Amino acid sequence: MSDANIAYMPEKPGHDPIIEAINAEAFGPGRFARAAYKIREGGLHDTALSFVAVCEDDVVGSVRQTWVAADLSKALLLGPLAVRPAWKNRGIGRKLVAIAVEAARSAAAPMVILVGDAPYYQPLGFEPMPQGKIVMPRPVDPARLLVAELEKGSVGPLSGELVHADRSCVA
Repeated sequence: MSDANIAYMPEKPGHDPIIEAINAEAFGPGRFARAAYKIREGGLHDTALSFVAVCEDDVVGSVRQTWVAADLSKALLLGPLAVRPAWKNRGIGRKLVAIAVEAARSAAAPMVILVGDAPYYQPLGFEPMPQGKIVMPRPVDPARLLVAELEKGSVGPLSGELVHADRSCVA
């Protein structure tokens, strides 16, 4: 199938089963032990800021975003990002990230945080999180904790434990 046939759209509730299957295929059962998953257990992701790549009627990739907070700062946590193996290396993941970051900007998110590989995400606007800014609920390699600052200076006051926004006092 041609990449020209790929459509990008907001996630819909009917996409849940296939997104779960894609994430299971990409990350395996160990994904539930990761720090970002622990945060996501605190509440729902924002479907209006989460996207799928679709070819004909098949979802071939997805990215989700979840509102999080640390102390008095709010942000979006990007992930999981996953693309079906047969569709990898076509730029689908990069396009999903770009769409998600633009949606975060439109939603007035001051920053987008993720846990991922810097060589992949840095060309997409992510930089290493300054060490000691936030505490994750489970161990994370500090080199994999990345942030895209959408509002200049927003990372400065960020501090404390990163939690799902539903478990926070931040409005």
